[in-house]
Amino acid sequence: MMKSIAYTGIAAAFTLAAAHAAAQPADTLKKIKDTGAVTMGVREASGAMSYTLGAGEYTGFHVDICKRVIADIQKQLGLAKLEVRYQSVTAQNRIPLVQNGTVDLECGTTTNNAARQKDVAFAPTLYIEEVRVATKTRTGITSLSQLANRMVSATSGATAVQLIRKHERAAGVDFKEVYGKDNSEGFLLLENDRADAFVADGQILATMISQSKQPKNYVVLKEVLSVEPIAIMLPKDDAPFKRAVDASIAGMVKSGEVAKLYDKWFVQPIPPNKVRVGLPASELTKAAWAKLSDKPLEDYAKK
Repeated sequence: MMKSIAYTGIAAAFTLAAAHAAAQPADTLKKIKDTGAVTMGVREASGAMSYTLGAGEYTGFHVDICKRVIADIQKQLGLAKLEVRYQSVTAQNRIPLVQNGTVDLECGTTTNNAARQKDVAFAPTLYIEEVRVATKTRTGITSLSQLANRMVSATSGATAVQLIRKHERAAGVDFKEVYGKDNSEGFLLLENDRADAFVADGQILATMISQSKQPKNYVVLKEVLSVEPIAIMLPKDDAPFKRAVDASIAGMVKSGEVAKLYDKWFVQPIPPNKVRVGLPASELTKAAWAKLSDKPLEDYAKK
């Protein structure tokens, strides 16, 4: 049974995370078996990876992957029934909610990087993302250098914020920043002309543009700010749980299920409006499937 659970405040999440740090290492499999329930962290609007259809229902590529992982865990634990709960998370509170045990699997659009690996673990990467910038065609902006004196929106707590600031310093392009609490709000700032550009994961940009009122009004700049591994987040130092998740994902890759799910969400029409995102799997994403790894962003940057 799928059930939506209430939003947990950021302040409370950090308090609980601090208490958890002094506790014993997580034993997520035991918790799931004892409670007969598992909690999936999901996003309200993270493109085709993880988003809401309303009424407590969530869907997307990573959500589908997590559902299949959970089904495999249910079999492993020999449970006749397993309640699956949804916990809506944000870019700001997703890590604390995994740390404090509120969320067992975070199935959104989290970049696996070295800093985050100090606090959480990651499943093998199934999607390699390019962080890019979207703008309206009528602005005439065709490159990042033309963002000077413009208003640029981003999602608070996302890695795109640091990337755009880094670019600003390196290129000497002085622009103003405005932040949305989530990706929907960040894009809305662009849509309502309160921002001249929106920086986010490429698939988020493509999905939101495809679902906008006038998709032809937008363009995604060719320049890439960063290439990032996006992965499902897990509790740190819980080897049995990570082995179970990793084995499930490896099985899905081997069977071709991951490729089918990718096609379902990024190539075929998706709900609720039955529009296509139009992003066939990149060579980097296919390479990630061919050689599964939980290596962080920094390892990709070395190449």
